[in-house]
Amino acid sequence: MNVYKDINTLPDFNKAVITTGSFDGVHLGHAQIISQLISEAKRINGTPVLITFYPHPKQIVQIKDKPLFVLNTPEEKYELLQKMGIKNIVVVPFDKDFSELTAKKYIDDFLVKKFNPSLIVVGYDHRFGNNREGDFSLLKNEGIHNNYEVIEIPEHILKDITISSTKIRTALLSGQTATAAAYLGYNYFFSGIVIEGNKLGRTIGYPTANLNIANENKLIPGDGVYAVDVAINKKFYKGMMNIGNRPTVNGKKRTIEVNIFNFNEDIYGKEIEITLKNFLRNEIKFEGLEALKMQLKMDEEQAKLLNV
Repeated sequence: MNVYKDINTLPDFNKAVITTGSFDGVHLGHAQIISQLISEAKRINGTPVLITFYPHPKQIVQIKDKPLFVLNTPEEKYELLQKMGIKNIVVVPFDKDFSELTAKKYIDDFLVKKFNPSLIVVGYDHRFGNNREGDFSLLKNEGIHNNYEVIEIPEHILKDITISSTKIRTALLSGQTATAAAYLGYNYFFSGIVIEGNKLGRTIGYPTANLNIANENKLIPGDGVYAVDVAINKKFYKGMMNIGNRPTVNGKKRTIEVNIFNFNEDIYGKEIEITLKNFLRNEIKFEGLEALKMQLKMDEEQAKLLNV
């Protein structure tokens, strides 16, 4: 896979067949567009090229008091796209100047000048340029004298899978793990570095790995207890995870704690990957540690039953 991050030094793609978008989540709706991209490239014996943006455009143009949390880090996105068959990814730096390009300049100075496309694949609701003024009609009309074809994936195909990254974020924040997985086509995952906690869990028989998430823009699921898979050095384990403020011990800070089943190794400082499998319950305050311990035992049994 080739990931190009300098749009001024791109190779000359043979009969470039392009599509553009944020592709956050690389979900099943995106899969429809990617499948069409690859199919059209084969049809004309061209080169499929996926163009994405960093940072996410909404992080630049959205109101500052409404931060956007992304479903994928850049590295996660590239890996998911590669699994879908994409071999050429162009990452475009997205800033205020780029966001203010008129639709006409976006076509002439960006799409045509940088990629010289033979064919462009877009979804039925694709918009581009300052204030989203550009649409399929403009793109098609400009293609007449710029010598490119435009393929629009019709509404009835994309509407069969009514998916948006916003819906997935909403599902994850409300503990709807099954809904998120159904939209994504895979179980949501994130990574973190194991840091030292207060070691309270081990005193009641449930030691936990406390996680620090390096990418502050990565979406963390809503508070609660989850059944999870844990990947450590390419080995996989079952476990359960709590996200929240630990009200039973009067916690003041939101933490992510993972109890890994049948595991007793020192992993401080190591990166581990968490994959959501099932939401077990909301985080609640118990009367004391003994009551918490009893609940954790039930959580463990349920997690093992659900996460087979």
